[in-house]
Amino acid sequence: MDKKLFVVGIGPGAYEEMTLRAANALKSCELIVGYGVYVELLRPHFPDKEFYKTPMRGEAARCRYALEAASSGRRTAVVCSGDAGVYGMAGLVYELRGEAETPEIEVISGLTAACTGAALLGAPLTHDFALISLSDLLTKWETIEARLSHAAEAGLSIVLYNPASKKRKDHLRRACEAVLRYAEPERICGVACNIGREGERFQVMTLAQLRDYEADMFTTAFIGNPDTKRIGGKMVTPRGDRDV
Repeated sequence: MDKKLFVVGIGPGAYEEMTLRAANALKSCELIVGYGVYVELLRPHFPDKEFYKTPMRGEAARCRYALEAASSGRRTAVVCSGDAGVYGMAGLVYELRGEAETPEIEVISGLTAACTGAALLGAPLTHDFALISLSDLLTKWETIEARLSHAAEAGLSIVLYNPASKKRKDHLRRACEAVLRYAEPERICGVACNIGREGERFQVMTLAQLRDYEADMFTTAFIGNPDTKRIGGKMVTPRGDRDV
């Protein structure tokens, strides 16, 4: 019996931005497990599948459910927005299965918001960059702030995931203040919102403006490096400090 669990990154949300490999894996499954928002995005495209969903903080429960289903012989997928290995469920699935040999795990990558948001904004990540989540549910804020400071001091472009929520309204401001210790207020920045979904939009601004921007959980923020420019209303980072 084929005992296999797919961990699938579905991209930003729109079906056409899902990879063919991801779509084919979901077509081959009988059970799709995920966070409620992602399940509802998929349901119209896979109407013949069984779905199992859990709330925002039900990650471990849904992964255990998927592992048990796959172990029983049901072809199962755990879905994540963006990429399964970038703040996704891939690591948790491996941890929960441990050293067991079954079910077999296959991770299928998808487009993370750093890529899709960058495409909206122009070309902000053409050189080295850091990707940092501002959620302190699993990481202490002191650690997040230290990482922000080190990335800014190193002159990296920075992508900020989870910049705000109902309980974390000031995290983006605090993050920008940490970066402002090493970067000028005029540093070119941008935001991409509702990427690949209804209401998709972007805005290019300065670091000072980003500090006061009212973000939500569907916002991805981009902080440029010292060479990042605004060109034609877009955010553009040269490929290197010797680029022409």
